Amino acid sequence: MSKVSTPSPQRPVKTLALWELIALTAAFMAMNALSIDIVLPALKTIGDTIGASEHQRPLMITAYIFGFGISQLFYGPIADAVGRRATLLVSLVGYLIATLLCFMVHDLTWMLVARALQGVASAGTRVIAMAVIRDSVSGRKMAQVFSIAMTVFMAAPILAPSIGQGILFIADWHWIFIALFIAGAGLLVWSYFRLPETRAVEDRTPLSLGSALKGYWIVMQNRITLGYLLASCFVFGSLFSFISLADQMLGEKYHLGARFPLAFAGIALGLMVTNILNAKLVERVGMRRLSHGALVGFIVINLSVTLWTFTLGEPPFWVFYAGIAGTLMMFGLLGANFSALVMEPAGHHAGTAAALFGSATAVAGAAIGSIIGALYNGSVLPFVTGQVIMGVAAIILVLWTERGRLFGEGVYEAVQKDEAA
Repeated sequence: MSKVSTPSPQRPVKTLALWELIALTAAFMAMNALSIDIVLPALKTIGDTIGASEHQRPLMITAYIFGFGISQLFYGPIADAVGRRATLLVSLVGYLIATLLCFMVHDLTWMLVARALQGVASAGTRVIAMAVIRDSVSGRKMAQVFSIAMTVFMAAPILAPSIGQGILFIADWHWIFIALFIAGAGLLVWSYFRLPETRAVEDRTPLSLGSALKGYWIVMQNRITLGYLLASCFVFGSLFSFISLADQMLGEKYHLGARFPLAFAGIALGLMVTNILNAKLVERVGMRRLSHGALVGFIVINLSVTLWTFTLGEPPFWVFYAGIAGTLMMFGLLGANFSALVMEPAGHHAGTAAALFGSATAVAGAAIGSIIGALYNGSVLPFVTGQVIMGVAAIILVLWTERGRLFGEGVYEAVQKDEAA
């Protein structure tokens, strides 16, 4: 396997083989999903042990997500100043300490503190994963790496609850955190021995509040980065709204009951398939053509289900399920390509751009998802209408970003540009 090419021949840095870069960054991303979803089957048991009421149990998830979303803003400037490797290793050690604290606590307050710290620590792995990819590859190859890594990332939420439930069959809830500790320790060992520093010394920026704010300002001044970052917030808001309402809509409204996990897995499988297709097509077709086409498809699918609901009433299960599956398949063509388009212009500020992207999409996506979730009234209309609004908002931002032009960067033009470079 050949080594990954570096984006700047004048400042060469050590790189991993492509397969190991993909595997390691996918493992970083999967650990974050695992840290959230593996706990879901044990919330009641943990709550009974630490004295958390039924309404307080979800706080163990919220605390993690809050810590994960906000803290990414701090990791970006740190990673750009001191390097990727040191920042990552410190965050992994912090993750292990926080996970041990989750194992040891006996009351709700300390559990929430421990879960928030776990989110804060794991946020470093997300930022570093994106920054290392940007340091090592660029352009369509970067979108391809993101697609493959996200395919593994999407498998984690499907498998994690089953892993958590399997642990509960043979042991108590403490062993869930032991499993997370073992996973984190494995990543620490892998990173320590295999991950080189991908941030050249001459590219590093001073670590100060002024330098950090300047870095964020520079990143946000780039039209491509800012536009696709804002569009991604609405796209991820769509995903979060589905996650928050999936059980109520599929499990309760359509009475799937015990069949809900199978239906959810089917949707996630479709998302994984389009991520794989994106990885195969992006170098030939281009990030813009794939993502813009997917965004149009996203709007058409949800607008069709919305019009059905307005004119014919609540859609039957097969119509609604097909609409959700199609929407999530479009997301598979949007997520990786929008991520690559955000990161492509970042250059020496890749860590800062990755932090801003991760924090913005997590916080804004969760907020949008919560708003749509709060509007749910037993009808699918608020959900599908919200999806249309999210899609239209995203395409307006893309049109602004691309100065009114969609489907740019055709195959011929891209080849010409690559040859000129």
